[in-house]
Amino acid sequence: MARGWESKSVEDQVEQSQLRESHAVSRRNEEDASRLRQRMALELQRERILDERTSNPIRRQALEAALAEIEAKLAAP
Repeated sequence: MARGWESKSVEDQVEQSQLRESHAVSRRNEEDASRLRQRMALELQRERILDERTSNPIRRQALEAALAEIEAKLAAP
């Protein structure tokens, strides 16, 4: 009877280990997807800024500053 309890304990430990591993993998996948979404959003913002034309020097400075900030974020790992 003691032997049966031991095998159940080992099975439970293996199962818990597999669950922890699958949760870690899914968490990494979620983080990767989040980073990809953020990068795509930054790239869309960059394209919008590049497409915008203005003759107002103040507005142009603001767009250049925003573009520099976006490009810095995109360059960061």
